[in-house]
Amino acid sequence: MIEETVARLLPLIPPRDIFTISDGDQTAALRNLLPDLPGRNLLVEPLARNTAPSLMLATAHAYLQDPETVIAALAADHLIRDPGRFLGKLEAGAKAAYSGNRIVTFGIPPAFPSTGYGYIHFSGEKGKRIGGEPFFPVLEFKEKPGLAEAERFLADGNYYWNSGMFLWRADVFARKLRRYAPKFFPFWERMLDSLEKKNRKGLRSIFDEIPALSIDYALMEKAKGIVVCAGDFGWSDVGAWSSLYDVWPLDEAGNAVKGEKIVLDSQGCLVYAPGKLTALVGVKDLIVVDAGDALLICRKDLDQKVKNIVEILKKENKKYL
Repeated sequence: MIEETVARLLPLIPPRDIFTISDGDQTAALRNLLPDLPGRNLLVEPLARNTAPSLMLATAHAYLQDPETVIAALAADHLIRDPGRFLGKLEAGAKAAYSGNRIVTFGIPPAFPSTGYGYIHFSGEKGKRIGGEPFFPVLEFKEKPGLAEAERFLADGNYYWNSGMFLWRADVFARKLRRYAPKFFPFWERMLDSLEKKNRKGLRSIFDEIPALSIDYALMEKAKGIVVCAGDFGWSDVGAWSSLYDVWPLDEAGNAVKGEKIVLDSQGCLVYAPGKLTALVGVKDLIVVDAGDALLICRKDLDQKVKNIVEILKKENKKYL
């Protein structure tokens, strides 16, 4: 998916302007996967501390080259079915980010009342057209809701799913940190100093101390001056097993199966069991995953609770999954 992410950008952005940021082991793998990217563009975070520190470090690299450069922060594991439309939105978003004291995000028009995504509440009355696309002020970011609240969001019409994609000018990002995330701003200043001095030990000490928070918690949920554009380009974050249901081919009963199968009176199921025969008899809307040393079976609408299983296994020091 990282190869697809980079290839998707190439019609608009040359390899010299595409950067990755990951830990050391992943960076070594990326050198093989992305040979056209300059080696200096494969940035290494000294320690995994969630997305706020890593995006601060990536932005600091760009800031030292050109404080007014626009950065698009894009995850490597997003599926986008209409890359042409995505690039058009990205170009408009870059213009919006460059031309004002604002951060830009893409919100995904919700297809159903998902409880697995955060939401963006926006004002539908004060939009501004930039680069041919409408951008609306973000009123607030909402955490993953319960079903009743998700249904209310869907009925309201002024809520998008939070895609986690952002665009900002490097100097605007710094100003937003100073004003809305003041506990992070001293770390930003130290990053700039360490990068200028090529002080790897200094960067490591920063990552030892900096709070491990996502960019949403650290900045976006507090900041003013964020605008959203509809990300209607066939997006999925493939962040849960159920999201693969929209990607894999379906049989005549609406089952998506990887592996040999026998299906009797069953529909709407997703099965991942390569190398094994799976027989479905009289079941509906199930997820079945053969993980080798563990077997997952859950209702398709409850797959977000898999993370709860993972937490239980961690507490019990189990090595499954």
